[in-house]
Parts: sequence; C-alpha cells; structure tokens
Amino acid sequence: MKEKVVLAYSGGLDTSVLIPWLKENYDYDVIAVCINVGQDAELVGLEERALKMGVSKVYVENVKDEFMKDYVFPMIQSGAIYESKYYLGTSIARAVIAKTLVKIAEKEGAVAICHGCTGKGNDQIRFELGIAALAPHLKVIAPWRIWDISSREEEIAYLEERGLEIPVKKDDSYSRDRNMWHISHEGLDLEDPWNAPLYDKILKLGVSPEQAPDEPTYITLTFTEGMPTHLNGKEMDPSHLLEKLNELGGANGIGIEDIVENRVVGMKSRGVYETPGGTILYKAHEELEHLTLDRETYRFKQEVALEYADLIYNGKWFTPLREALGAFVTSTQKVVTGEVKLKLYKGNVIPQGSQSPYSLYSENLASFTTGDLYDHHDATGFINLYGLPLKVRALMEASHKNNN
Repeated sequence: MKEKVVLAYSGGLDTSVLIPWLKENYDYDVIAVCINVGQDAELVGLEERALKMGVSKVYVENVKDEFMKDYVFPMIQSGAIYESKYYLGTSIARAVIAKTLVKIAEKEGAVAICHGCTGKGNDQIRFELGIAALAPHLKVIAPWRIWDISSREEEIAYLEERGLEIPVKKDDSYSRDRNMWHISHEGLDLEDPWNAPLYDKILKLGVSPEQAPDEPTYITLTFTEGMPTHLNGKEMDPSHLLEKLNELGGANGIGIEDIVENRVVGMKSRGVYETPGGTILYKAHEELEHLTLDRETYRFKQEVALEYADLIYNGKWFTPLREALGAFVTSTQKVVTGEVKLKLYKGNVIPQGSQSPYSLYSENLASFTTGDLYDHHDATGFINLYGLPLKVRALMEASHKNNN
C-alpha cells in the first residue's frame, strides 16, 4: 500500500500544478483537502477537477462557523491590525486551515502534508508552524522550495504540456486569496508600487468609493462581551452577519486597502485587500471600547493589539503567548456590550452614536455645567502635584544657571 500525502488544495493554479507534480516525483497517494473558509463560489466543480488530475480522494471541509467564532471574532476583540492597514484576512485563515489539514492527515494516516506556498511568501511559515505545533511528526513537502518552476507563466505551461485544465485566464492571473473575511489581490501591474490599482478590474467584493451610491447607508450593530450578535436589531449567526456586512460595505466602497507590507521573510510586497464587513466590525467594536474601557486598560490593550497582530501575521497562533494574550483580551471584553450606530458612505465608516449598560461616560461629569461629582477647585491641587516634577526640574536648572 502506498503512503499518503495530504495536499492543501484550493483549485487555483499553484495547487492544481501540485497534483501531477506530486504523482510524477513521489510514490504517494495524493489526497486533496480543500478547506472552505468562505470561498464558496470557487468550490464549484473543484472535486471533479481534482479527481480528473489524479488524486485518490477529495475532502471539502466547511469550517466557516469555526473560522468566525474561534479565530476571526477573537481577532476583532483584540483590535489586531498589521502595520496599521492589514486586517489579517489571509493570515488568520491559515491557522484554521493548518488545524484542519492536520485533522485529515491523522484521520487518513498520511505521512506528509504538501502546500503550494512560494519560498518568498508568508503562508509557508504559517502552515508549517501550525503543523509543527499540532503534529510535529508529519513531514512537510513544499515544492516551490524544490522544483525548477519559477513563475506562474511556467506553471501554466506545465499544465498545458500535460493537457490539463488551466484554472486561470492568462490575462487575469492575479494571485488571489479569498475567504469570507476578505480577498487579496497580488501580482501583475500591482508588483510596481508606482502603478495605481485598476479597481474596476480588480475588485470582487464591492465597488470603489467613486462608484458607491450618493446616499449613505445607516446601520446599528449590537455586541455582547465584544462579540457582534445583531444587525439592525436582528440576531444573526456569525457567518450570516459577516455576509450581510460584506454586502453593505462592498456596495458603499468600504474596506479597500492598497498595502505595501513587510513580509516575515524580510522583503516588502504590495497588494490590494478588500475587507468590507471586517472594516465595519473593527470600527464598531473600537467605538464601543472607547465607551466602556478605562484609560489604562485601553492603552495597554493597544500595545497587546500590536503584538497580537504580529503573532497572527507570523503564523504563531498556536503558541503560549498568543493564548495568554487572548486570555487578557477576553477579560477586557466582559464590559464591551452595547450598540453602535454607523453611517456607511463612499468608503467611510462614520460613527453616529453608541450606548452601553457598562458605559464609563458620565454626562454629569463631562458637562460644562458643574455637577455633584466634580468640584472645579480640586483641579488646583491635582495640577500642583501632577506638575511637581516639572517645577523641580525648572528650579534645578535655574539654580545651576545662577551658580555658573
């Protein structure tokens, strides 16, 4: 009996080439595993294509609810954004994909997992760190670090020579990664950061702000302990809530980012990312935290968000530090309950109001009218003590100057 290899299969160009390549270079039974994290439309005909190319078995695993509940929502709660622009759409999906690949590999008794990540990219690190953390006994096969193919054009030629189906058009071979949280676009004209993105050609989830309606869209989001639960008063499960927000955000030109980012391997890359629903959720969640978190907790949570983003981006989801920071974040979310009103307009998410039973905002304190809880005279002593180090330093400098 042949040994088995589990192939992380998307149906795209890279992983399509891997099937004949694995059969020609290894004496394995190839089991294709596609993990559905929201790329539903791309799955049509996928199983049939994989079988035609020679795999012995195909798994299509739907993990959308797990992806949202156990990975995306904790990320929203953390506030993690990589390099101030990237909502980590591809990065966070790699964790649940790695976990699912390991599950199928162990179920099938496979000896290896194969992925189609390039030797220049981040995903090779994310997959392999996840596999190492969950199943260190499994071998990893990374063809882009082994074979002689060096471009997408050569991949297309490889399939053409063997009379196999090519899953992309030659004139539209952007490298894309799609899930229910986002879609990324890289390659072609985007490889030159001086080129303006051709949004009318690139965008898949929505329109550019210029093409968005002239009338705004108003929505209300409800959160319970940092988790979004209702849209416009209607309770919705995580997947359907995000789908609706993607629809509303995309229609209003929201969540489009043109990014030049620092990859883990040390180089910069450029891409266009669409995250319409995610951008709305991040903004709403942040507004509610402004209302409910005290200053020290919010400030420290901002520092945690930076570290959390790096951990996700660098493929370190399954680590003690990420879990420990996650426990801190979960603790902070106990009071992040309430409603946020937003206006969606031509690429902008504009706050319209927020309320929470745990609000730390006191109109009595904040009002210019003197209230019972605040005595203006108390400020004199506070400022004297708060500014004492400045006074001591100024007196020291004056004394030093006079002595000279």
